[in-house]
Amino acid sequence: MALAIVPISFAEANAFVASHHRHHKPVAGTKFCVAVADDGKVVGVALVGRPVARALDDGWVLEVNRCCTDGTGNACSMLYAAAWRAARALGYRKLITYTLTEEGGASLRGAGWRVVAQTDGGSWDCPSRPRVDTHPTQGKLRWEAA
Repeated sequence: MALAIVPISFAEANAFVASHHRHHKPVAGTKFCVAVADDGKVVGVALVGRPVARALDDGWVLEVNRCCTDGTGNACSMLYAAAWRAARALGYRKLITYTLTEEGGASLRGAGWRVVAQTDGGSWDCPSRPRVDTHPTQGKLRWEAA
């Protein structure tokens, strides 16, 4: 196995998410995407964009909105580490992401991230803008690389 970080387009990364992610759909937009390949075949992607939580969107923070692999060992850790290196190189001070509470977080810990908060979760649905939730709405752990 020869894992390597490789470039990937937004469309290709979203297509990978559409076919491999367990509980999320592709994203609407990103600042940048990165992929990991095994001997030239893409086995994982990370899509990095503005924080979903408006309170965290101060211009200095980005969020890994999707990290998705086909199960290849060490691919997630490589993606989280590469995403943080790229964000730092672009001048950002912090990179965050969220995991479900039942997800272990070994890949994030392996890449040097730490848990900084636990959210309550909830629905985006409200009377002024009705929505159908297609994603997990339980509480999540917020991780940070800084």
